Amino acid sequence: MELKRVVVTGLGAITPLGNDVKSTWESMIKGVSGAGPITLFDASKFKTQFACEVKHFDFEKYVERKEARKVDRYAQFAIAATQEAVEDTGLDLEKEDKDKIGVVFSSGIGGIGTFDQEVENYFRNEDRGPRFNPFFIPKMISDIAAGRISMIYGFRGPNFGTVSACASSTNGLIDAYNLIRLGKANVMITGGSEAAITVSGIGGFNAMTALSTRNDTPQTASRPFSKSRDGFVMGEGGACIVLEEMEHALARGAKIYAEVAGGGMSADAYHLTASHPEGLGAILVMRNALEDAEMQPEEIDYINVHGTSTPVGDRSECKAIKDVFEDHAYQLNISATKSMTGHMLGAAGAVEAMACILAVQNDIVPPTINFTAGDEDEEIDYRLNFTFNKAQKRPLRAALSNTFGFGGHNACVIVKKFEK
Repeated sequence: MELKRVVVTGLGAITPLGNDVKSTWESMIKGVSGAGPITLFDASKFKTQFACEVKHFDFEKYVERKEARKVDRYAQFAIAATQEAVEDTGLDLEKEDKDKIGVVFSSGIGGIGTFDQEVENYFRNEDRGPRFNPFFIPKMISDIAAGRISMIYGFRGPNFGTVSACASSTNGLIDAYNLIRLGKANVMITGGSEAAITVSGIGGFNAMTALSTRNDTPQTASRPFSKSRDGFVMGEGGACIVLEEMEHALARGAKIYAEVAGGGMSADAYHLTASHPEGLGAILVMRNALEDAEMQPEEIDYINVHGTSTPVGDRSECKAIKDVFEDHAYQLNISATKSMTGHMLGAAGAVEAMACILAVQNDIVPPTINFTAGDEDEEIDYRLNFTFNKAQKRPLRAALSNTFGFGGHNACVIVKKFEK
């Protein structure tokens, strides 16, 4: 069976850097930080009092008020990003076979804000007996974004959400890619969204000592590969990527951003929350992606790393890159866009794949901001080009995006310039 080629024909985004693709990308290239004090709840008693929040987001621009109240914030981001992406494709949905359009939209946690609110309401009113909102479960579950998107547009193709912690939306993108390659769909709506800047979200990650506590300087707190990094910064938002079978896209004269070349998956099989210190799972996932794409390491020009700004994770990913790419590692551009967006958990893969797509399209690499100084005692090779603090223009043939999740889940996707 000959596998079909898959291209990107639509993008949408709601991020801490902007409420659409254009503003997000412009801020990313300028090296803008999305971090600031938490406004979504009173965080004054928490160890971490800042995050990368989405700003000035009004879901009632997308749906009527009555319906908006039935949708958790994470799914709101998904629906908003999808609307932009679908419009961007130029698809005439009245002429499309909706049985052949599917949705894979992912979230690592789902409606944690709804869960917090319902439990709080219960304990506040427990003397009156258990009273829960009938929309509690449908708002909370992490597959409901995919379900709602299908209902809005009438898409009847494959429909589900992939959950693999911070690798979720990269795994979802690979699932969507393979469904088209195998002829199961003509078009797939894929992406990820997250809204975990909540009492239990911040409190839980604080309890793990995973978050930065630089409350005095939040905008510079996410500093991947910097000696002074002390944990990640929580982000929220979402991104949508529309994948399309190449011949289907060409037949309708679609605008094509890039081609999806391949994807890889692996497991660390090591620790609940820490990456393997030797980067074994990261090595395997990148090699698997290159094999799937039938590409050599020398054909990759840019890696958007997982790069969360944690001491162990940044070190092991650097080791893995050197192991896979050997001498070519020094010809690569590497950057961690989480230095600007924060760590968007299950949405990270979609946002970072979008960054790779736009980088390849525009021949420019977004920076890793907030770098101050390296640590000579650490096993990070600063001869590598981490694109510190300033975007870099260069020809880009192909880019690779890494995402690694709690539980040892690793997913990697490769995108390249489209050529007929």
